[in-house]
Amino acid sequence: MKNFRNTLRDQRGFNLIELMIVIAIIGLLIGVGAYGWQQMMRSGNEATAAQQLDKIRTFQAQYAAKNRGQFGKFDDLIRVVGLDEKFAGERPVSNGYIFTLVVQEGSAAAPAFYSINADPQVADGVAATGTTHFYTDSNISTIKTTIENRPAKADDPSM
Repeated sequence: MKNFRNTLRDQRGFNLIELMIVIAIIGLLIGVGAYGWQQMMRSGNEATAAQQLDKIRTFQAQYAAKNRGQFGKFDDLIRVVGLDEKFAGERPVSNGYIFTLVVQEGSAAAPAFYSINADPQVADGVAATGTTHFYTDSNISTIKTTIENRPAKADDPSM
């Protein structure tokens, strides 16, 4: 029996305190990593939304060149100039952003006009898909942005 006790005493291993410290460190690393991952995803969604707005602007120019200066809705751009199919419908969602396109036909009094907003599906909180709102239209050559929780508009600062 004495040999058995000596054998148990000589075994090496983790005690409860050491195990709890290791678990706490792992939890801390996961917490920091999750926050970094969320920030990276938001940043990627925002960059993609800005790039997609720029592409839509290019497709609108191509569409107008083929249609006597008139601009098209998303479905028209898909059919005529090859916009990506994920933009089908009235308010398509792509990479966590909702895109809204308003088109006004031209007349003798005013030229044709379009405006595009890209707003995050979820703008705040842990599940936010982005924090920046984007805007462009046929009269400006830049993309306007705001971080306020509202759609961007023409008088907001440029990117």
